[in-house]
Order: sequence, then C-alpha cells, then structure tokens
Amino acid sequence: MKFKIMRRGRGSEITNSAVLLLLLLLGTSTIVRGDAASELAGFSVFDKIDINDLAKSDVKTVHGPPMGGRFLSVQSCYVVPGSPARQIEALRQWDPTKHRELKVFLHSDLPATPTAANFAKLKNAPDNAPVNALVSNTQKLSADLQISREEAKKFSASAGGGGGAMPASIAAFWTDVLVARTKRFISGGTSAEPPYDHSGETIRASEELNGLLKQQDKIRRQFSGFLNQTGIGRGAGSLMPELYWELLDVDDQGVVTLGASYNRAGANGSQQTADVLYYASGGYYVALTLYQMWPVTTDGKASTLVWRGDMISSASLAELHGVERLGSESAMMKDISRAITLFRKDTDR
Repeated sequence: MKFKIMRRGRGSEITNSAVLLLLLLLGTSTIVRGDAASELAGFSVFDKIDINDLAKSDVKTVHGPPMGGRFLSVQSCYVVPGSPARQIEALRQWDPTKHRELKVFLHSDLPATPTAANFAKLKNAPDNAPVNALVSNTQKLSADLQISREEAKKFSASAGGGGGAMPASIAAFWTDVLVARTKRFISGGTSAEPPYDHSGETIRASEELNGLLKQQDKIRRQFSGFLNQTGIGRGAGSLMPELYWELLDVDDQGVVTLGASYNRAGANGSQQTADVLYYASGGYYVALTLYQMWPVTTDGKASTLVWRGDMISSASLAELHGVERLGSESAMMKDISRAITLFRKDTDR
C-alpha cells in the first residue's frame, strides 16, 4: 500500500507520534489481510492467492485433495462485497429453486418441531422425468431407495391417488419418512438416524460423514472446534441448526433430502459455516459443505474472502477410477462453480 504524508507548513505538520500511529494502523490492516491468505493456505489447496486480484475475478473452483473409495471433494475460493455476517444472511435467504439449471425443484425451511404440514409441497412436485423416476422407484420399493427396512414396511400403495405428478400414497410415505428422520436428527444428530439397509448393505450417515472428514485432515483440524459444537458425524451438538428439506434432481433421478446448517462467529469478524445433507433418498449418501469467511478490504471497500469446501459420499463413486473419476470430479466442480456464480449474481450488491 502506497501513501504520502503531505506537509502544508510548520503549523500543520504531522507529528512523529501521529506518523507512528498511522504506520501502526496501516501495518495492522496489511497483517489482517495477510493472515487471511496465510490461514487459507494453511488448510486448503489454495497455497497462494492475491486478494485484490481474486476480488476482480470469477470464483476459483479446483480439485480437492485425492480421496479414496466413494468420497470426492472440491474446493472454491472467491471474494464478495460486504462483511462475513452479511454473507451468512445472504446464504440463509437465498432460494436455489429460482434457477432451473441448479435442478432444485422444491426447497422449504423446517421448524424445530416439524410436522407433516411442513412437507405439503411434495403434493405439488413438478411433472418431469426425475420425479416420475422417484415415484416409480417408490411404488416398487426399488433397491435403489435409501431407506431402512422398517421404513420400507410402512409403505402402502393403496393410500389413494392424486391429480399431481406425485400420488397421495407416495407423498404420504415420503412425508412420514422425512418427518421421522428430522425428529431423530434433532434429538440425537446423525448417529440417531436409521441406516440405509433396505437393499441389504448397511450405510450409516454418521459413519459416512466421519469418513469424509478423516480423509481431509487439514480441514478437520481447521474446523475441529466448530464441528464439535455441531455434532456432525456424532450426536446432537450444542449449536442449534437451521433445518430444511429439498426435492432435487441427481443424475436424472428425483431425490428428497434433509439438510441442516450451522454457523459460528470467530475472531476478528470471521465466520465458519457448515451445511450438511444428512439424508438422501438416493443419488448420494451424505454431503457436507464447509465455509470459512474472513473480513478483508479491497479497493477501500469492506469485503469477504470466502473459502468453500464440498465433500460428498456416493456409492457410484466407488466404482470409478482414473479418467472416469476425474470426469465425475470435473462435473462436480462445474456444478459448484455454477451455483456460486448464480448466488453471487443474486446477492452481490
């Protein structure tokens, strides 16, 4: 940062103590900016960034560290106007259903004590191929459905039809599943969730989340205190989550999913956020998105440096190797970059 101290005569000279104070303040500002970039480099794949250059560019989305088995990760970095607290609020209010390319058909927030009425939108599911696939898979209790044996026993196709794309019996079944799973999550976190064992293999959400974090040691250390408060991968934590559910398209299959978002303010105006999709009816087992945000100044304006890390567990990934796995990773990068770009377009004011 370049600056000049102008002298207009002896009566208006800046004193040595004032100069020292000015230098101290300027130095502190530089250190804060440097610390954000250094901290980012310490746990992410972005080892060198220029915050001013990043503020003038599009989001940078890259491959995360290699992960084995059915796990995959992507990391993103960008700068946006305003404070981290403002970004948290923007994330909280953003509606992904406004953008057809994101393939989120329905989104709804949930109260602390959900009831069937909170999932009434299922009756208005759009009439398209992914929703029709979900209906078909449910009607025949396909092995592709990620439900428990006990949940499968409760399905009844004789509960009536309906005029929409999703018959009343299907909507009623998924409403019961989603209400019960949300209540279990509230009471005991992901460890209280019923397993996916309808198809024979037993998959537990808590184990999948722990598996994701175990393969991302630097990230796990960076967020350890925060994650302990959320209880992600374990029981219920001390932080209260904001709950929601969605109906979306995953590889041309309709998927109902349950999510929870957590936020914690850190030192010097920084913020950490976690968004966990702890249940999905198909397509993937769990997904976790972590954010670290730092207040910075770019071109004299208050801004936020954002790091975002996305991790996912999916049965289909375990079968991919070499070029196929890289292709899946690249597709994930493209989807995340598109989502961030649309979010910034909607919220950067």
